[in-house]
Amino acid sequence: MMIATVAICTHNRSADLREALLSLLHQSFKGPFEVIVVDNCSTDDTKQVVQEFKSMVQIPVRYVFEERLGLSVARNRAIREAGGEYVLFLDDDAKASVDWIDGIVSLFEQDPLIGCVGGKIEPAWEGSAPPWLSPENRTLYTILDYSEEIEEMRKPAIPFGANVAFRKSVFDSMDTFREDLGRVGSNLLSSEEAELIERIRSRYKVYYTPHASVLHKIPRSRISRKWLLRRIYWQGVSSAVSSNKKTGIFVKSLLKVPLFLLLTIVFIYDKRRIFRNISRITYINGLISGVLRTYN
Repeated sequence: MMIATVAICTHNRSADLREALLSLLHQSFKGPFEVIVVDNCSTDDTKQVVQEFKSMVQIPVRYVFEERLGLSVARNRAIREAGGEYVLFLDDDAKASVDWIDGIVSLFEQDPLIGCVGGKIEPAWEGSAPPWLSPENRTLYTILDYSEEIEEMRKPAIPFGANVAFRKSVFDSMDTFREDLGRVGSNLLSSEEAELIERIRSRYKVYYTPHASVLHKIPRSRISRKWLLRRIYWQGVSSAVSSNKKTGIFVKSLLKVPLFLLLTIVFIYDKRRIFRNISRITYINGLISGVLRTYN
């Protein structure tokens, strides 16, 4: 019986994908596992990279082409294709630690009520970490260091998609990722993970382990305030799209914009506060756009 399926969803990142796959070569896990790469409409040499990796290893490796563009679509395809008892998602621009599979599987097997496990995500900055990055915005770069010990994640804390795993049987009785959420092409729509994990949490436990870490690349192109504001905007859009209280979000957002504009003027000589207020205004604009998006 296949115990684990490592699923990597990818779109035009063959060089990064190669490194992600190579990080699976020396896993400490002794049980049977497979690797599934879901190619989400790539136009580069992704298929060749997967075939080269397949020729290097004895474990089952499958290449699956998914023609409908969208991260949630690709993840759902991976879940349907998976033959393992546990489905472990690794981002195509992340590298797994040696104990990654073992750390996740061993935690699942401690308790059948654990439905989701997330692990530590360490940043691999291209260059160096930006000195202007505030602690509250680090998670927007998919950085997660929740605890030094194995710990249940209580609401609203969730694992991140670069290093998250699911007990496959949970999907026997509930839907998978919402396909109206999640990145499609170059947009930064998100919240598909949070929405799914909250549904899983209603029936199962969600756990974190620091003993199954991954190293997640952060390219130089993202290390700018401009990119961060774009990411914050799309977080607002995502929050609005996934919410069931869109009217309330719309009204509250409209009322908050003048307040933060005023605070920006008041703190005009404090660069940190100005950026914080601009970030809040950007998020609110995303909320408003997200509400309007659902009615178009």
